[in-house]
Amino acid sequence: MADIERLDTWVKYKNGLCSDCMGSCCSMPVEVKLPDLVRIGVVDEFELDEPIKNIAKRLEKQRIIQHFNFKNGIFTLTQRANGDCQYLDQKTRLCSIYALRPNTCRNHPQVGPRPGFCAYTRNPQHGRKVST
Repeated sequence: MADIERLDTWVKYKNGLCSDCMGSCCSMPVEVKLPDLVRIGVVDEFELDEPIKNIAKRLEKQRIIQHFNFKNGIFTLTQRANGDCQYLDQKTRLCSIYALRPNTCRNHPQVGPRPGFCAYTRNPQHGRKVST
């Protein structure tokens, strides 16, 4: 089992690894840029003419982001109390916005804390029917 905080426990990524994972990468902070927020649907294109600080304030108030780095124009999405991304389905452990996911998620694990490696943790529900 990988520990997100300990990069030496991460495993070399290979195709198919995500299919039976708990979505460990979805418990890391997700940094996004404005185009990601437009794609996700939390910022409208007409808002792009507004000062970015105003957009950040609105998103913080709505608890969509937990931090905005003005210098780099990077927003950090809000995480749940357990550290999970707000868009991670708690039952299935799958991304609820997969087709719209931010570039950070699209490019993981090619980029990130340890490129080419991921914090793989096997999903104990894999291969079993999840009761609803």
